[in-house]
Order: sequence, then C-alpha cells, then structure tokens
Amino acid sequence: MSQEHQQGAEQPWGQSLGRMSEQEFEDVVGDALDQIPADLAEVMDNVVVLVQDEPDPEMLTEEDYDEAGLPALLGLYDGVPLTERDEGWSMVLPDRILIFRGPLERWCTSREELVEEITVTVIHEVAHHFGIPDERLHQLGWE
Repeated sequence: MSQEHQQGAEQPWGQSLGRMSEQEFEDVVGDALDQIPADLAEVMDNVVVLVQDEPDPEMLTEEDYDEAGLPALLGLYDGVPLTERDEGWSMVLPDRILIFRGPLERWCTSREELVEEITVTVIHEVAHHFGIPDERLHQLGWE
C-alpha cells in the first residue's frame, strides 16, 4: 500500500469531507460499465453488478483488512468466468460483481481519486468475469 493510501486510511476522505451519495456512487459505477467496449459488453453473460456498503465477513481473508482493522476489499467477482463455462451452462443464478463503497471511500483521498478507483475496480472485476487473472491485469497496468 502506498504512503498516500496509508494516510488516506488514517483520515478517510469519505469521512472527513462528506461521502458521495449512494446515487452518485452508483452513477459512477454505471459510467465505468459504459466504458467497456460494446463488443465485450454484448458477451457479458448472466452477471449482475451490485454496490454494497461493506463486504460480508465471510468474503474476507486476513489480507483484506487495513491497518485499522477495517475491511479493505474494494470489489469481488463471485461466479464462474466465461472461459470456464461450457455449452451446457444454463439455469444458474447470475454471477455477481460486488463493488464495496465503504472500503473505496476509505481508500481514496479525493473525489477524483474515488471516481478513478471505482472505475479501475469495476473494470478489474469485469475482467475476472472474462477469465482474466490478476497477474495479467497487473501486466496491462490495471492495479
């Protein structure tokens, strides 16, 4: 974690300057989804994107907490990537992409940084839906 983000965790932008409204946050998530190229968006299959205030405790590992003991998981893909499905894939609940508002607001030190981090998180989790692993995302510059 960078020094800037460690400082942001001590004095969260979301708490010190006023939080982004739920509607604004969801609009930014929608804007991030709109950045997905149309040919990719068309093949996104059986997936729902949800905003949740905090991750559920069972979603977290030891590494998913910040120094203050608060959840630091920004997003989560919960499902079976398209690359692992076969032609018999049907009659299943949708995959979920969860974007966690609280950790994102605690992580960021400005509204501009929050908008950018929401976008990066959405793209990152959508990439997992397509079967792209973290290592490849990092190679492509999506930290």
